[in-house]
Amino acid sequence: MIKNKDESFRDHIATVDAQGKRVIIYPSKPKGKLHRARLVVSWVLLAFMFLAPFIKIGGRPLLLFNFFERKFVIFGLAFWPQDFHLFVLATITFVVFIVLFTVIFGRLWCGWACPQTIFMEMVFRKIEYWIEGNSGKQRALDRGPWNGKKIFKKLSKHAIFLAISFAVGNIVVAYLVGVDKLYQLIADGPGPHLASFIAVVAFSLVTYGVFARFREQVCLIVCPYGRLQSVLLDARSIAVAYDFKRGEPRAPMAMKGKERTAGDCITCNQCVEVCPTGIDIRNGTQLECVNCTACIDACNAVMNKVGFPQGLIRYASHKGIVDGSRLTITPRIIGYSTVLVVLLAALVTLMAGRADIETSVFRTPGVMYQEIDGDLIRNLYSLKIINKTFEPMPITLVLKDHPGTITMVGGEINLPEQGLAEQAFFVDIPRNALHSAHEELTIQVLAGSTVMEEVETKFLGPRVGSHHEDDEQKEEKSD
Repeated sequence: MIKNKDESFRDHIATVDAQGKRVIIYPSKPKGKLHRARLVVSWVLLAFMFLAPFIKIGGRPLLLFNFFERKFVIFGLAFWPQDFHLFVLATITFVVFIVLFTVIFGRLWCGWACPQTIFMEMVFRKIEYWIEGNSGKQRALDRGPWNGKKIFKKLSKHAIFLAISFAVGNIVVAYLVGVDKLYQLIADGPGPHLASFIAVVAFSLVTYGVFARFREQVCLIVCPYGRLQSVLLDARSIAVAYDFKRGEPRAPMAMKGKERTAGDCITCNQCVEVCPTGIDIRNGTQLECVNCTACIDACNAVMNKVGFPQGLIRYASHKGIVDGSRLTITPRIIGYSTVLVVLLAALVTLMAGRADIETSVFRTPGVMYQEIDGDLIRNLYSLKIINKTFEPMPITLVLKDHPGTITMVGGEINLPEQGLAEQAFFVDIPRNALHSAHEELTIQVLAGSTVMEEVETKFLGPRVGSHHEDDEQKEEKSD
């Protein structure tokens, strides 16, 4: 570490002054190889976000998260509340994946894939640079008087910000209710759907407030990830880091012809000027750093100009800077990787074994069995079937291991696509086919001739070898 350096920066964040007031950050416009790479990644992710609700697979949306009707479609597959365990497992797997990447590569997610960073740096900040200019011009514009030029620029910028925020709000609606419903809401106007319109406007205003005013405070105050990294990172974790061994002691460039005795850092402060959270990366890893790589590009550009090697600021681990070692596989990495593999295996197994329908059969409570024609024993059941596919199904119930018949109350079952069917039915089994008063019964659920599912239930009958009703009632009560 840097010896005898000022540690006072750890007592406060860069966006708050000594009086506790907000310090507005004016980062310089970033440019360089890494920024261009991040720009490509950002546009791919943004294109996916805005286009995904409109992409359909076999007439079905690619992504749909309809919490109101409890209907979810992910990459063309329908999911229901009964599949909630899959959602929980997928979420845990994703979190472990992010944790593992943080342990190895630091806040790679924040710098390259986080929606907050992408929208702030690659959309809203780009518009700000286009309208108001670079950091110096923005600062001068904000401090200058309100004249026609300033009013025009501010109104133009915030009008575009609002338009983008409103577009994002509508895209969120498309994810929640589907594009067809969104088209209907737009065609009908706000009158018939006032609550939905108010919700879209409210979300759009929150989005506008985040990116027009709150900005980097989301990463510094709201998001817990920056604080989590302090317990996830270790000396071997890769992060955006300043090579203090090579850069210290810092000193401005010496006069021409004079031999330089200081380190490679020439105190140009370009790494600080481009930082969107206002930190000095030369102070070491800080919770405010989102690993956006802007400081790497800025430093490399300066190193090129002064004839020093690139990489004074780079992706590196603290241990790598100290002793030049490369990334090593630690027990913690092995542990996280093992957990991740187990979770992925469990998720794939559950997904592969996921049935197209889900059936629940319940014996109707409080209703005793009936004797039909002295030889048949009848039980009444209620049936609930959920169709997780996008095709309707005619459903038939068949007894698997017992002779007997199943009679539906109300006719045949026609299970609608992505729908629910509820119906009652009778099961009649000959008395001599029963082996106990609580018979284990297996019912096969067929769609056409295909067995979709097998459901276990209980069948109540008289005590074997006894026809006394009082014994039957005791059995019923014990059940």
